[in-house]
Amino acid sequence: MGLDIDKTSFEAEDYHGFRVRLEQNLSALKHLLEQPGFGQGKGSIGAELEIYIIDQHGRPLLVNQELKDDAGDEQLTLELNRYNLEYNLSPYALDDHPFINTEKEICRKLEYLESLAEKYDGRIAIVGILPTLRQDDFGPQSMSDRPRYHALVNQLIKQRGSSFKIHINGEDPLQLDMSDVTLEGANTSFQMHYRVEPDVFADTYNAFQLMTPLAMAISANSPGLFGHMLWHETRVPLFKQSIDIRKVDRYQSHTPPRVNFGNGWLRRGAFELFNESVRTYDPLLPVCDDEDPLEVLKNNGIPNLRELCLHQGSVWLWNRPVYDASDGGHLRIEMRSLPAGPTAIDMVAGAALLIGLAEGVRDSINNLLPALPFYLAEYNFYRAAQYGLDAKLVWPTEQQSGCQEKTIREILHSLLPVAVEGLLKIGIGKEEVDRYMGVIENRLVNGQTGAVWQQRCLAHLEKTLTRKQSLRVMLELMVVNGRSNQPVSEWDIGD
Repeated sequence: MGLDIDKTSFEAEDYHGFRVRLEQNLSALKHLLEQPGFGQGKGSIGAELEIYIIDQHGRPLLVNQELKDDAGDEQLTLELNRYNLEYNLSPYALDDHPFINTEKEICRKLEYLESLAEKYDGRIAIVGILPTLRQDDFGPQSMSDRPRYHALVNQLIKQRGSSFKIHINGEDPLQLDMSDVTLEGANTSFQMHYRVEPDVFADTYNAFQLMTPLAMAISANSPGLFGHMLWHETRVPLFKQSIDIRKVDRYQSHTPPRVNFGNGWLRRGAFELFNESVRTYDPLLPVCDDEDPLEVLKNNGIPNLRELCLHQGSVWLWNRPVYDASDGGHLRIEMRSLPAGPTAIDMVAGAALLIGLAEGVRDSINNLLPALPFYLAEYNFYRAAQYGLDAKLVWPTEQQSGCQEKTIREILHSLLPVAVEGLLKIGIGKEEVDRYMGVIENRLVNGQTGAVWQQRCLAHLEKTLTRKQSLRVMLELMVVNGRSNQPVSEWDIGD
């Protein structure tokens, strides 16, 4: 989704031309989706992992371009801030041990990058939000020198017209104003891509929407920012607020935020989501490709739909539809809610849980949707982000009479067999299923996610240290434990 561009400022004719091309893209996509056999093919799983580069004192180290150059790895890309990188990991077919291979690739890539970072007295940290961040780690001086980021930041600031307000409640609430959007770069994620055939896209997407709060809660790894203990997944409110360009007052209509959970259950198919993003949100990066998608279709080709993909990349749904022209053209669901870290096995286990739950419930999803109005599904998402495993969700059943709340732990205990069934159904081997669902089960039993471990560790350390000292010591423990690839449910909180 992070397509590169070669412009950083735009004129009225750029927007006009881009909107014309978006309409052509939508027409071409609609035609493709109506073609028998389009998007059919072997299922696959891919991933993107965002990481921090830190120095020996646990502070952000601004050498992402240098590390990328040294690595010479096409899978490695720059992120918004100069102390972040992203690995675009290899896709694996569902019958090719996709979860185990992804875990192994993460370990291998991170070990190599760690060795390169030593040249700069640096290290690699995988965590949803780096605990040792300070406000002066953000701003123009921290931004990667990439035209896409310069253009995106300029456009967001231009549309906002004032500072971005961050108000996040929690144990120690955080309120601040930021003059730019680089605070968004505090968030690092483990984003999974799941290939889905068009004829089952709506049911699969709705199933992912329903199950996302559960997987996010048990994968939480971002409990604080700037020394403030906030939500279990602070990434969720931070991402939404740090790039919120809406000017809201009681006399002005409300535009949906560009970061959101969605606007309703999907009723027909993927085209609804692409169409909605074009109709609802103004273009931010109006750069046109030379390709005429309708002409490509006329010649029996598969268009890239670059303008539509570029536009989709500036609308941040937590579960986002992706069109890809490769392999004859296909669709994917990009799952964006899971945080980076604490370890490779933890990240892959969270992704396996989400995919297993969604596939396990997909065939019955239309019996469940009437029992959960969409605004309650959105409510579930934010409560899971705020309270993690302690959250209570409104959870649907097929025979219910009235909405009922249940704890996330209760829901997950009852649904683990559904996740196992879902993974087996799509061809994941029993040994692979047992490995990752065992990690999830232990996390449930111990009640320890990455976020909970950070909370417990900080409380323990602060018996003898200041908050600032405790955050640094906690980060050191996280880095050491992360290298071991020992599941976070088994970590102790130090001496």
